[in-house]
Amino acid sequence: MISVQVASNHSRYGQDISIRHLNLAADEPPSLGGDDVGPTPTELVLAGLGSCKAITLQMYAERKGWKLESVAVELSYDSAVQQPTIQAKLSLRGDLDEKQRQRLRDISDRCPVHKLLTTPVAIQTQLT
Repeated sequence: MISVQVASNHSRYGQDISIRHLNLAADEPPSLGGDDVGPTPTELVLAGLGSCKAITLQMYAERKGWKLESVAVELSYDSAVQQPTIQAKLSLRGDLDEKQRQRLRDISDRCPVHKLLTTPVAIQTQLT
């Protein structure tokens, strides 16, 4: 089980996030009334997805003995269209042939966060 704690902080919309021993912040930009003290919740989701894809590829390539030097993931989300879409662009550096590159692209869609975002999941909200 993964556990994350979020609590309002001193700014208008700011939130303090605690994950294990790590502390982060989330907020909204000034254009939406926030103080811009951290990424927006949507940006945090995209960061989680990009990080998961990159880590999954690094682990996979390591197990296969492939010469993947680095991974960069550029993500964008467009909610202003009929079918809201996340675009993920992968940049792979290393001595990889085209078959390996395509396999890594396919594997990136199997990371846990990609699965979480593309599979129906129940969210149960309770008052405490």
